[in-house]
Amino acid sequence: MTCFYCKGNMSEGFTTHFAQVGNSFIIIKNVPCYKCDQCGEVVYTASVTKRLEQLIAELENALTEIAVINYSAA
Repeated sequence: MTCFYCKGNMSEGFTTHFAQVGNSFIIIKNVPCYKCDQCGEVVYTASVTKRLEQLIAELENALTEIAVINYSAA
């Protein structure tokens, strides 16, 4: 797979995903992704994107300002 931005090589790896929902911040660690070796751009597969959306929707109703979860454990 090649990077959409710089045409560099994309390698499988893990990243940390940050989301802001209202006044809350959600941090999801160890998210599987493809990361560009050249510019660092991160791309998720459709299944990972769907799971991230589910996790964020579940945590949206939590009464906390900051939530940190591990993707593989959720």
